Amino acid sequence: MQESVEQKVRRIITRAKYGAVLFVSSFPKFNVEYVTKLLAQFEKEGLITRIAKGVYVKAKTTRFGVVYPSAFELVKEIAKRDKAKIIPTGDTAANRLGFSTQVPMNASFLTSGASRTLKLGNRTVTLTHGSPKKFAYKGKLMPELVQALRSIGENNITESMEKRVAQLLSATPETNTIEHDLLLTPVWVRQIIKRNLKTNTDNEQMDRLSDR
Repeated sequence: MQESVEQKVRRIITRAKYGAVLFVSSFPKFNVEYVTKLLAQFEKEGLITRIAKGVYVKAKTTRFGVVYPSAFELVKEIAKRDKAKIIPTGDTAANRLGFSTQVPMNASFLTSGASRTLKLGNRTVTLTHGSPKKFAYKGKLMPELVQALRSIGENNITESMEKRVAQLLSATPETNTIEHDLLLTPVWVRQIIKRNLKTNTDNEQMDRLSDR
């Protein structure tokens, strides 16, 4: 007996891994309006969870409640579908880069796509459309580092935070893009990055001398 469209869509969702993000466009072989109705039906059944208009996730339900994938993983999937770029901002960027150990309840991102808000239980994930200039960086670290430092504030940068900047720059040198990207940063951020780049260079030179 041939499977109905409902059975096919249900089977695809059932076999999907937990944390999978689903859109109507995830089922391009089937009628858009019908898939829209099916996803709404499956949400009522508890098979999937709606996190925004037209966006669902296969979340895991435990005795402690619904367990969602990380905000960053969800946003990456949405950005991939929309062919958009994303940059973590504010406390989200600061936490991801290790300047803060506190995971923010409400995650925030800049996107080159459409603004939207996702609801993950009692948490909120906000995507705000950013100007093209925000996405003009060539490196991957620099835009997020700039957002993290800006959220901390020029007058709140501590010595340990400076060391963290040096560690990040050492781990992700981005030597081919750093000169271009530095021109896009606020002056005070540029000064922090430059002096920690210099520290990395000095340390490398000392290491080379000690090896001789």
